[in-house]
Amino acid sequence: MLERITIRNLALVSDAELEFSDKLNVLSGETGAGKSIIVDALMLLMGGKYDKTMLSYGAENGFVEGLFTFTDESKTAFLDEYGLESDVQLVVTRKFSADGKNDIRLNGKTVTTKMLKSIMSHFVDICGQNEYQILGNKREHSCILDAYLASELSGPLAVLGEKYKNYVDIKKKIAAIGNTEQRLQRIDILKYQIDEIERAAISDGEEEELIEFRTKANHSEKIKSALGGAVSALTDEECGTDKIYEAIRSLSSIAQIAGEYGELSERLNALSIELDDISATLSDMLSAVDFDERDLERAENRLSVIRVIKKKYGDLSSLPDKLGKLKEELDMLTDSDEEYDYLCEKAGKVKAELYAECERVSDIRRKGAIKLEADVKKELDTLGMKNSEFKVAFAPLPDIDKLDGSVTALGADDEEFMLSPNLGQPLLPLAKIISGGEMSRFMLALKVVLSKYVGIETMIFDEIDTGISGKIGQEVAKKLADISRSNQVLCVTHLPQIASMADSQYYIEKRSDGHTTSTNVKLLDYSGMIDEISRLSGARDISSAARQTAVELKEWSDRYKSGE
Repeated sequence: MLERITIRNLALVSDAELEFSDKLNVLSGETGAGKSIIVDALMLLMGGKYDKTMLSYGAENGFVEGLFTFTDESKTAFLDEYGLESDVQLVVTRKFSADGKNDIRLNGKTVTTKMLKSIMSHFVDICGQNEYQILGNKREHSCILDAYLASELSGPLAVLGEKYKNYVDIKKKIAAIGNTEQRLQRIDILKYQIDEIERAAISDGEEEELIEFRTKANHSEKIKSALGGAVSALTDEECGTDKIYEAIRSLSSIAQIAGEYGELSERLNALSIELDDISATLSDMLSAVDFDERDLERAENRLSVIRVIKKKYGDLSSLPDKLGKLKEELDMLTDSDEEYDYLCEKAGKVKAELYAECERVSDIRRKGAIKLEADVKKELDTLGMKNSEFKVAFAPLPDIDKLDGSVTALGADDEEFMLSPNLGQPLLPLAKIISGGEMSRFMLALKVVLSKYVGIETMIFDEIDTGISGKIGQEVAKKLADISRSNQVLCVTHLPQIASMADSQYYIEKRSDGHTTSTNVKLLDYSGMIDEISRLSGARDISSAARQTAVELKEWSDRYKSGE
């Protein structure tokens, strides 16, 4: 359950901390007071999108933090899939700043928005205006039905998933081999590529050597002049080398007088040897400077070949691996006639098995859908929609020869929720239901049913009472109380009937000091709850009996919750 939420600098809420009970928690307040801000904070904890306009005006940063507690670690055992440790407590922190950045942490470890959304979907279900739009997408309907039938479907779906994976793998292998015409075309391409690479016979480092040769050839005159000048400086009369030899002879005559003269003589001798070696090397280089134009042309042609190979096959260093893979594929395709026939035959058998599993899963869904229809209809009857009809409409399963375009790891069913809210009206897709009150009640009926099967501990209802009043409001309040007996419920409401059912109630109000406006959240005691129920009824400032009526409504709610 969500035990506590802390909010700092989110819209008009500068500082708030709310502690929730494990039953029915109600949030109410004047229109525009900021109830939606609390919902936004809850959505951020669930992995909702952060927008920098959500930050309080003038603030540099803010955060939302939620503390979730569980009866045992088994509830969070799946977290190891995300590299997180299971725990009886889960702290979700979302820090955000004026530059639009936000930092998300779960028990101190950084997670992505996508990870947070996936993880929190195991713990919290939010039902609000946005979900009406989601329910308009029939792909969600199959998810709801499968969640309702989870205990019956988990095993068959696991088998179906394995069959589907096996079938897809075989189809990929068949596609890789191709039919006879495709295979022969591919073999021709492979032979050409292998021959082209082998004929090129590019050696390691060859490109660099050719580029160096071309550079030298293109600058041969400059190189010849520089080398010639260097050789002359070292070999002509009165050159530097002769002067060094003269210095050596001079020092040799006094080398016996003191050791330091001998050391200098030895160093000069070593230098003369090095200069002789350099001179010889320069002479060799000078004699090799005369480049043949035909050699340069051959180098250019060879570089052209190398460029073509690089463009077609990528980096030269990976060329041996590329060649090896091409030869492996060629060998496989050359001897693949029997393999192709074998895989096609196997695909047919696996496809038949997959189709049988699709039929098995579909049969479970269709039978389960009848039960879901009855359960939802039962809840709708108590919510003032006795003449409504609810149906899970299934399209016929495709024939086995058309399975490829229809099947997934979840089967080949195509289902959609249909609703007729009033007697005499046809069944229509949920997206066609316009009345907010009817959609609110349908949503609540669905949540009541699913709460018994899905296993999510915390359920949040954001103005589920839209378009509802009077006697129906009482029935909605009862439903929320029923859900809160097994699930923690947070509900934003404007109905006194729902407020009277609260086990904990927060009043949200907007205040202004003449300079700034802020939203404050206050936990109500019993007297405050009575006053708020009276305000929500609209009679607090009109009738002296409004408070007594609120007391009676609260007492009626308490009796209902206690089972009297």
